[in-house]
Amino acid sequence: MSETAKVLLQDWKTPFGLPPFAQIKPEDFEGAFEEAFKAGEDNINRIAQNSEEPTFKNTIAALELAEDALEQVASVFFNLSSADTNETLQQVERNVSPKLAAYSTKKYLNPTLFKRIETLMAKKDTLNLTSEQDRVLERYYAIFHRAGAGLDANGKTRIAEINERLATLGTNFAQNVLADEASYKLVLENESDLEGLPEFLVKAASAAADERGEPGKYAITLSRSSIEPFLQFSKRRDLREEAFNAWASRGDNPGETNNSAIVRETVQLRNEKAKLLGFESFAAFKLDDVMAKNTGAVDDLLSNVWGPAKARALEEAADLQDMAQSEGDNIEIAPWDWRYYSEKVRSAKHDLDEAEIKPYFQLDQMIEAAFYTATRLFGLTFKELKGQDVYHPDVRVFEVFDKTGNHLGIFIGDYFARASKRSGAWMSAFRSQQKLKGDVRPIIVNVMNFSKAPEGEPTLLTFDDARTLFHEFGHGLHGLMSNVTHPLVSGTSVARDFVELPSQLFEHWLDQPEILKKYARHYQSGEVIPEELLERLLAAANFNQGFATVEYLATALVDMAIHKEDKLDDLDPAQMEKKILNGIGMPKEIIMRHRIPHLLHAFAGDGYSAGYYSYLWSEVMDADAFEAFEETGDAFDTDTAAKLEKFIYAAGGSQDPAKAYMDFRGKLPSIEPLLKGRGLVN
Repeated sequence: MSETAKVLLQDWKTPFGLPPFAQIKPEDFEGAFEEAFKAGEDNINRIAQNSEEPTFKNTIAALELAEDALEQVASVFFNLSSADTNETLQQVERNVSPKLAAYSTKKYLNPTLFKRIETLMAKKDTLNLTSEQDRVLERYYAIFHRAGAGLDANGKTRIAEINERLATLGTNFAQNVLADEASYKLVLENESDLEGLPEFLVKAASAAADERGEPGKYAITLSRSSIEPFLQFSKRRDLREEAFNAWASRGDNPGETNNSAIVRETVQLRNEKAKLLGFESFAAFKLDDVMAKNTGAVDDLLSNVWGPAKARALEEAADLQDMAQSEGDNIEIAPWDWRYYSEKVRSAKHDLDEAEIKPYFQLDQMIEAAFYTATRLFGLTFKELKGQDVYHPDVRVFEVFDKTGNHLGIFIGDYFARASKRSGAWMSAFRSQQKLKGDVRPIIVNVMNFSKAPEGEPTLLTFDDARTLFHEFGHGLHGLMSNVTHPLVSGTSVARDFVELPSQLFEHWLDQPEILKKYARHYQSGEVIPEELLERLLAAANFNQGFATVEYLATALVDMAIHKEDKLDDLDPAQMEKKILNGIGMPKEIIMRHRIPHLLHAFAGDGYSAGYYSYLWSEVMDADAFEAFEETGDAFDTDTAAKLEKFIYAAGGSQDPAKAYMDFRGKLPSIEPLLKGRGLVN
């Protein structure tokens, strides 16, 4: 192992323990992973072979600290491979992913180690544990059991083979999608190509073309912040169709980046694994360990929302068709037309124009708005740290202080799209909060894909972009405000269908007049957004909600169906997608938000596999949770915010999610606030 690779394994004497990015080389990771694997395996073997009777301290607490080196290397590596990758990192990922799966499988299938956990679980009530320790022990037992620790030798061998193969497939799936996204650009060269595009998009397209080797031209990329406004404004239907089809076909193009075979093998292996573990399907296996508990509960939620959402979407489609005809466009609305005519209908119904709105939503101001909201709710404050060692020049670093002025953690913002970054937006951690190894403070990162303005000009966001920023910052607060002892239940380490509650709930504050009047300021004049424009903007909050809900629900329904499917020998993902959508009567003018070939949530690892419904499940809670504030008459009510901090943001996964919600709200949520919030019922 090289001297520089050793840096990845050391205790960093850097400001706040930030990774020393300038000293880290992509080629160093593989050697560092090998050393971290060895260190973790040695520690786990010592725990398993301990001759003393198992105790919480010598087994569970010891496991919590056994893989510190691996956690450190992996957190840096996977953050970089998602946010600023290159060929070397991608090759390392292909090499390391199956080894990481094999390592984890070996740990979870260690019979001696599992026996110690079983022994503790059997006498749990006599151990005098704290409530958090009790929860951690239960979680360890469940994790090991669900990993196959209770299987016979043949079952364990097969589980190990499946896990290793799935790791490779997930890596390949993600890299294929990234390759399709990075390689595509719609180059615009003349005035007719730019027809209808507002100034902010023209400037962003110019910057994108410069970055992609087309100086003096304009480029539309497959980043949402580039392609969505292009589809919204471009008068060139032929170019809209071309760009839309490229967007919809990621992972589905002929050649090496086609993901069909990967999806087929993935669902086959997942189904086999679930059956080995005693479940009728992979969906049943995944849901058994979350709030929903079973597929019936999810099916009921999705079907209850699908009916009113589809009805509203068909009304919206009729409005678009009428608008096209009124403009003399003799066409039948297609998916690449929706955003274009929707913008015209919105303008007609609500007198709104995205080009009129966007100048009031500067990126820097929206970052400050998110910070201010956290200050008003929780007393947090933020200080930008200049000159830090970061992994890309665009990255910004902030120190976060709690309500008493003490250091809470570090927040990193990485806001702009680039070819080295996968699409979408997410929150992650370079280090999670815990107290087993001293008072370890978190280092949290939010990653976005906003189109960067040309040098010297402010980046402007759509209102949806601003909502995305608030959403991910809600996740960020969940990581920053974590106040638990054990790493296993720190921050966002909660049930998949609970984890979106803190993020989706935080979105509600973007709509608050206090926030918008303070931070929605014109980027040139500095004037606050006019009252009448603000009223129009908020009045249009539920515009196009039929479309938004249908494209999301279709993805959730397909994700659930493909992971419940049992006949998988000759699975054709495209045909199955088509069959499911036909079965639910998908409006022909709309496609899934994420088609199967680029559904990273489900197939780049299994994080949201059979779990894309989670956003809606959490939205039922977040709509109900915000009503708790509305019932007080104050969106920043101090007592309600204190309960929100204690039971949701600070508690991590230290208790059952249903209990956590009950402790905050005093009751379980109902679906009505969600339907009302989306404007799907009167």
